Amino acid sequence: MTIEELTPSPVDQSRAISALTLAFVRDPVMRFFYPEPEAYLSHFPGLARAFGGAAFESGTAWMSGDQGAAALWLPSGVAIDAETVGGHLLSTIHESKHEALGRVYGRAAAYHPEEPHWYLSIIGVDAAHQGQGLGARLLEVGLERCDREGALAYLESSNPANLSFYERHGFEILAEIGGEDTPSLFPMLRSARTRG
Repeated sequence: MTIEELTPSPVDQSRAISALTLAFVRDPVMRFFYPEPEAYLSHFPGLARAFGGAAFESGTAWMSGDQGAAALWLPSGVAIDAETVGGHLLSTIHESKHEALGRVYGRAAAYHPEEPHWYLSIIGVDAAHQGQGLGARLLEVGLERCDREGALAYLESSNPANLSFYERHGFEILAEIGGEDTPSLFPMLRSARTRG
């Protein structure tokens, strides 16, 4: 299975964002905020770029050779542009959901580690390519780099169906954030470890 490191080129970014857009079509949190197909297809790509775009410049954006899966990791010292992410969300989701947005993402921010860590901002496999181990391989590529630094790894899972997948790779659930009116978001942390 070929995994390629992506460059900051517009072509590479477009390929990765397209795969991620297909991967999140049934994601509970994303579809809560973008329930209409046109809104989702119009606005999710910009959100994915805002969350993980720094991975392309950092050399920590990877994609499967069949272009069916991608992962955008932010290494230690590289953070998402919270202002850009917040601005994108507030300008693209219906204002009736702004309170829920602030509540969910505000609480999630409290779990983001302060110490050096690798942040898996977004990972996904297009449904047409699932069941081939692509997600596991992309996760492992990032964790290998993370472990070389002996750093923590952190993510927020927006789909409870994926929790056991992350747990098999050493992540532990820190909290369940959500409520009766919103799907849950799960901050997850993997302890620092080293590889020989």
